[in-house]
Amino acid sequence: MTILELREKRNTAWNAAKTFLDSHRTEKGTLTAEDDATYSRMEQEIADLGKEITRLERQEAWEAELKKPVNKPLTSKPVTAAEKPAKTGRASDAYKDAMLSAMRSNFRNVSNVLQEGVDTDGGYLVPEEYDRRLIDVLDGENIMRSLATKITTAGQHKINIAATKPAAAWIEEGGQLSFGDATFDQILLDSHKLHVAIRVTEELLYDNAFGLENYIITQFGKALANAEEDAFLNGDGVGKPLGLFAASGGGQIAETLTAAIKADDIINLVYALKRPYRKNASFIMNDKNIAVIRKLKDNNGAYIWQPSAQAGEPDRLFGYPVHTSAYAPENAIAFGDYKYYNIGDRGTRSFKQLTELFAGNGMIGYVAKERVDGKLILPEAVQILKLKAE
Repeated sequence: MTILELREKRNTAWNAAKTFLDSHRTEKGTLTAEDDATYSRMEQEIADLGKEITRLERQEAWEAELKKPVNKPLTSKPVTAAEKPAKTGRASDAYKDAMLSAMRSNFRNVSNVLQEGVDTDGGYLVPEEYDRRLIDVLDGENIMRSLATKITTAGQHKINIAATKPAAAWIEEGGQLSFGDATFDQILLDSHKLHVAIRVTEELLYDNAFGLENYIITQFGKALANAEEDAFLNGDGVGKPLGLFAASGGGQIAETLTAAIKADDIINLVYALKRPYRKNASFIMNDKNIAVIRKLKDNNGAYIWQPSAQAGEPDRLFGYPVHTSAYAPENAIAFGDYKYYNIGDRGTRSFKQLTELFAGNGMIGYVAKERVDGKLILPEAVQILKLKAE
């Protein structure tokens, strides 16, 4: 008997039981002993049918599970290395090899492949693999790149933000609705040019055993990351990004202290930030401020600092992560959701040779160029605590 048939039989038995109960009640609304025994047998039959239905449903589920294939079948023809689609442009191995060969030859050996990637300033566009690895170094060295929102732009990028917020209002039944005028502001992410130069001795440059590729990516990455982090935190927006701590266009000043910082001042900073932003908020402060804050205690004499219990995790202050930077100002602490700080990367990074600058001391110079901008699009998302000047 199928599950469907059993369900129909159970339904029929249930209707029969209800009819029997309604028709055999005495004037007192009860059943005689004989009718009670009959009704109990009818109930038992319904229960037995339910158990059998459950048993068959489990059996069907097991059979369906056991019928599944153990391994996922191949649905397409395996591709050999020779059949893989060839990479083109800056992604090709030929372009990467040409870049390395040109750098080792002091750009005397420039192939046609490399000539395809020349930018407007005469520099050679970085191979895609190098660019990805440079970005990895930037993300690892620059705390703002790991916390902010990153955007790749081809031109000036416009971000619309609400300048006024709608407000709800109570009205009488059938009353007239009132509509406020919504206004919007625009934040423009432009591009500011950043150059970083490194030097390599001629002996190392021509030595094939020297890992020139890794050296250049690491050195350029660290130098770019340091310059970026300084600008993303302190930049004034003139020829460089506008920083979090900028007096105009940066985070909102929550309080300016006239005495040494206390635990209560940090609590005030946390709750100066509106609740929606506190969900993903964290602190940014200079390394020198850590020594002072780690000594602060609450009213019970317990330290408010919470050291990280796991490698790779940041320390915490009142439950919120703490990020430190040598470029953060010593007289201020930021607390906020830094996803509202937007970083716009324009185009592709490029390398260029410095021909004469270091020729006198037997060294070769290279310069990396990038165009980037950064702005806090919602100042209320970051609150700044200004510390007492020492």
